[in-house]
Amino acid sequence: MATRKKGVKKGVQFTVMVVGASGTGRTTFVNTLCETGVLEHKVNDNPETAHVEEGIRIKPVNIELEEDGVRIALTIVDTPGFGDNIDNEFAFQEILGYLEREYDHVLGEESRIKRNPRFRDNRVHALLYFIPPTGHALREIDIELMRRLSPRVNVIPVIGKADSLTPQELKGFKKRVMEDIEHYDIPVYNFPYDIEEDDEDTIADNSELRALMPFAIVGSEDEIEIDGQLVRARIYPWGVVEVDNPKHSDFSRLRSALLNTHLTELKSLTHDVLYETYRTEKLSRTVHSEQDSSMLPEDLASQGMRLKEEQLRREEEKLREIELKVSREIQEKREALLAKEESLRNLESRLAAQGLNADF
Repeated sequence: MATRKKGVKKGVQFTVMVVGASGTGRTTFVNTLCETGVLEHKVNDNPETAHVEEGIRIKPVNIELEEDGVRIALTIVDTPGFGDNIDNEFAFQEILGYLEREYDHVLGEESRIKRNPRFRDNRVHALLYFIPPTGHALREIDIELMRRLSPRVNVIPVIGKADSLTPQELKGFKKRVMEDIEHYDIPVYNFPYDIEEDDEDTIADNSELRALMPFAIVGSEDEIEIDGQLVRARIYPWGVVEVDNPKHSDFSRLRSALLNTHLTELKSLTHDVLYETYRTEKLSRTVHSEQDSSMLPEDLASQGMRLKEEQLRREEEKLREIELKVSREIQEKREALLAKEESLRNLESRLAAQGLNADF
């Protein structure tokens, strides 16, 4: 169980973006995950402004957690307003633009001769996409968003407010969602494993997590007492849904994967695969935007390396110029000081000579 800590020393940095239309349980999930009111629920009780479409906003929020003794500096990137408009093209561009800007910040920092020790890496390591519990299949907006963002971030599809479906409906809905993801060839993060490379525990764990996709999420910010213990749950006329009960919700498995078992892997994939791919594309466009775009990946990588070497060479030349300038200034000041010392010695000699003449 994650526990909140105030004033603890920063440990592992991890960033999760949550995307989903209003009413899919995005806010409740985040507050349940962090066990505090990190995000505010949207409340609009003014009928005169209820119809106004505000548009998407990108809102990062920082919180510190501790998971199994490991301190986590967690950043939640919320996207209120997504899916509220008829045309969501702008929303797609805003989210993609945010992901790529964070990559650009890291790329710029890597190109510096002297790194900023306080630089904060805010690249998004996992994006949870909340699919509304329609019980049918993926909508066009679901397919388009996951297809566009998967090359830039580890997309993990989840079904928000899953308790609005019966167990049978949920099972069928999960199956249809994964069939659509496979049909449209959307490269979501599916807890990959290698039968030849990974150990039996890793294969079993990842196989189990993959079988749960898309994760059926139930969240609650309220606690009720069951058998003498306080548990997070939702109360209905027909019964109680417990958030952390794996028979009722996949929440506990998803939380454990994000904040514990797969945190390091998600960070590694972000840096070694997603970021490196973006970096290669960006640098190759910068160096030779006019060249044929059908170059081999290894050629693109080589171009990126040459650009970085050229940037380093220019920075080193600037550094040498500064060193030479400082060296000249020091030499000039040393010569001026020596001249003053010589003048002082001559003055002392004259004064001493005058003193001797006065004695005679």
